[in-house]
Amino acid sequence: MGHKVVTFDISAIRGLWETRVKKHRAWQKKEAERLERSALEKIKEEWNLVAECRRRGVPQAAYCRNGFVDTSVRLLDKLERNLLLRQSSPSEGRGKGSSKFVFELSGEHWTELPDSLKEQTHLKEWHISHTLIETIPAYIKLFQAMRILDLPKNQLSHLPAEIGCLKNLKELNVSFNHLKSIPPELGECENLEKLDCSGNLELTELPFELSNLKQVTFVDISANKFSSVPICVLRMSNLQWLDISNNSLNDLPQDIDRLEELQTFLLYKNKLTYLPYALLNLKKLTLLAVSGDHLVELPTALCDSSTPLKFVNLMDNPIDNIQRQDGEEMMESEQDRQHFDKEFMRAYIEDLKERESVPSYTTKVSFSLQL
Repeated sequence: MGHKVVTFDISAIRGLWETRVKKHRAWQKKEAERLERSALEKIKEEWNLVAECRRRGVPQAAYCRNGFVDTSVRLLDKLERNLLLRQSSPSEGRGKGSSKFVFELSGEHWTELPDSLKEQTHLKEWHISHTLIETIPAYIKLFQAMRILDLPKNQLSHLPAEIGCLKNLKELNVSFNHLKSIPPELGECENLEKLDCSGNLELTELPFELSNLKQVTFVDISANKFSSVPICVLRMSNLQWLDISNNSLNDLPQDIDRLEELQTFLLYKNKLTYLPYALLNLKKLTLLAVSGDHLVELPTALCDSSTPLKFVNLMDNPIDNIQRQDGEEMMESEQDRQHFDKEFMRAYIEDLKERESVPSYTTKVSFSLQL
């Protein structure tokens, strides 16, 4: 008895499956159209919006119009920004009465300032940090009452020329951004007292127009690429604190003693080979910090314990030449490292000020630990 052999036509099988696929796709299309016309998706969208608004503390009246939920795409974002403006409160220690004059913003989900900010021209302080904001809009000139502009750790690539219109500005902090220049119009802010441009990594000079800032007492331009002390800084006659550490200085100007009010001078992490005798003419100088790796000559009077000057000679051995494939990651890592180093030095300096006696030199060792 022989075996039965079953044969099939391949073209017939292919035709059968193609027919089934066409029918299935047609059914999917009809189902999608039915769901689009259905009220279920609309209800689901409304309930999701209601739940999210309640989670964020948005009052019901804000997302309901005539008894119906408004599911506008931009509603939630707009409500969040307006709510932040209304609820922005000063940091701990400020009086409640001043909160309406202070604007605070933080978080990497912010890529630009809220539109409603331009209407808050009565504000006296901006505190914006840890955002992805790249520019400050030109309408900042409308904030004539501005006293403090605190913008650290953002993604700012430039400052608008309109910043020169802030005649009452007293403090400007643009540290740890991506600035490559400072607008000369800043020199028109004649009441400025504090300027912090540290940690931008690419700043090489300050405009000469900043010589007009005669009220400045604090300047921090550390962690940049200055090859010399800016001329405008030497003309800030009331300067008391100057931090130009971690730059590319090879020497100091012979007329450094123009800064007669200078009390704290931070020079560590540069490539200075000598210190000029003009430093001895700074009678109010009480703290001088330098890196001694390249020093071959310095006035012996700086180390005299009988003087009120606390001379700190930091011997550095930083770990450099860290290679990374991603250039952006390397820049972020460098800024983080500079910020950590800066915080460490601030704590160290505060400790020095509390000491009655200070060693004439300090050895600082840098190391890395990978977990």
